[in-house]
Amino acid sequence: MVCEKPLAIGADAAERLVSAAGAAVKVATVPFVYRFHPLVREARARIVGGSLGPVRLIHGSYLQDWLASADDDNWRVDSARGGPSRAFADIGSHWCDLVEFVCGDRIAAIYAQAAIVHPERADRGSARAFEQSGPGGGARRPVGTEDAVTALFRTRDGAQGTLIVSQVSPGRKNHLHVEVACAEASVRFEQERPEPLWIGRRDGGESVWRDAPELAPDAARLTLAPAGHVQGYLDCFDLFVADSYAAIGGAEPEGLPTFADGARSARIVDAVLASTVAGEWVDL
Repeated sequence: MVCEKPLAIGADAAERLVSAAGAAVKVATVPFVYRFHPLVREARARIVGGSLGPVRLIHGSYLQDWLASADDDNWRVDSARGGPSRAFADIGSHWCDLVEFVCGDRIAAIYAQAAIVHPERADRGSARAFEQSGPGGGARRPVGTEDAVTALFRTRDGAQGTLIVSQVSPGRKNHLHVEVACAEASVRFEQERPEPLWIGRRDGGESVWRDAPELAPDAARLTLAPAGHVQGYLDCFDLFVADSYAAIGGAEPEGLPTFADGARSARIVDAVLASTVAGEWVDL
């Protein structure tokens, strides 16, 4: 079975789904599909493999602009329909899953602040995601979900990090980027430019292209198109579905996100919400 994220509204409900799937002996997956960019797997191989040294700093963002205007609306804005978190649960969840996957580490504590840029929006709850705003005026409704989150965090292994999540950043469509500074080199992946992967060292940098013979085995496994023919977001869904089917057939594909990963994401969202209310660090 496949369930989109959020797996549930709140970690407790998500854990019950994990238990139910386990009791039913079902393959249960969540499409954290950014894991399926081949160069994400290459970054993971280099970082988790230890060739770049220990991770020291992590930073990045996921920025969008499709809710930048008070005339923009969507069902996600309504907490009764989409839950108490919007921007972070919707896209911050992808960023956190990607970082924990690439680094082989877990966020241990987080300090977050949230902003509701538009306390009222046009009442267009039936609008589709990324749909252009309608004409101004008309009925308005109050907004109780966040437009943006900024956060500090630290990981179990001692790395420090920063994150900005926004759905109100004009000009940014799906700007997910992650940069990890290890002792020997930094690694940067940008979802809008998934090829190449940047590796920076003190004495210079390099671009690693999606060329299967040059990649780690797990990255090469996900390479569908010849080098020079760009693979992107929709290919990630194809690869996710293929690995889900393979798991149903008894295989154990590397990096397949499961309900357990969905529950982990729900725990992080809960921690972010708790931190924004309490104004303090929250342990995970």
